[in-house]
Amino acid sequence: MVSLKPDFFEWTLPTLNGGKYKYCANNLHGTCNWLVPSENPSEFCLACSLNRTIPDLDNPENHSHWKQIEFAKHRLIYQLLRLRLQIISKTDDPAYGLCFDFVSPKSSNNIKTGHANGVITILISEADSVIREKVKHEMKERYRTLLGHFRHEVGHYFWDILVKNNNDILSKFRKIFGDDTVSYRDSLRNYYVNGPRKNWQNFYISKYASSHAWEDWAETWSHYLHLMDALETAHNFGIRTEPKLEGENKLNFNASFDPYNESDLRTILETGIPLLYTMNSMNRSMGKDDPYPFIISEPVKTKLAFIHNLLFERNSF
Repeated sequence: MVSLKPDFFEWTLPTLNGGKYKYCANNLHGTCNWLVPSENPSEFCLACSLNRTIPDLDNPENHSHWKQIEFAKHRLIYQLLRLRLQIISKTDDPAYGLCFDFVSPKSSNNIKTGHANGVITILISEADSVIREKVKHEMKERYRTLLGHFRHEVGHYFWDILVKNNNDILSKFRKIFGDDTVSYRDSLRNYYVNGPRKNWQNFYISKYASSHAWEDWAETWSHYLHLMDALETAHNFGIRTEPKLEGENKLNFNASFDPYNESDLRTILETGIPLLYTMNSMNRSMGKDDPYPFIISEPVKTKLAFIHNLLFERNSF
């Protein structure tokens, strides 16, 4: 984060090695406040350069929705950078790169929010809180946000990048998450017809995670990102608690560390779970729904550990 003098179009920033920087071109639309090196041939920052399709901005409603989508996507890209994950545009690497399509339901020809071969599609209607709440109710979901969509779908992308073609990692994945070779289409059809697996709460972070090993990974991945982001925010605010609840010392926490530099998931969970409980309790005091309406069971902790160790060992933070 840097502060900039107003009414300038280019800045020399000592905190960034004295280099010259300019705003990303999407700053003109009010959707981006990231900077680009002045000598960069692209007018767009890393996050915006990943866009393949954006909605028609002649429609004011589309512009408003796109703005909300970009805020969520930029937070995602920032977090992926903190995790030291390589981010390559599909323009530069058609086979393994990443890109985003933000489309209107009216022009999508039944295309849905999802991921396929590095292309993450988000229906811009998801930026409408009323529509999102309606879909949440229809799908009997406990949580549905734009940021949650991004984290889930990019989880599918990174399964392809990190797990799919590494036999050793894939073997470990299957022991923890299950057999990914089971028909994905049949598994989803069974889920939507018959509902989640019995006693899913004991083994999965969500109902949908029980539908197939790929969805279990993507759901667990997104919750890992939820946890890490919440902890980073708590750390930067210096949040700690000592609740006045007799016999509940396990709810004490001190977010005194940067989670992206912590190798031990136990430390992250011992701080993160009380933090999430505190967040829920604060929301209830304001008459709001729990921001994190989930229970992290022991099997889910094992799955979170798999993801954490995979990232940590790969990047040696």
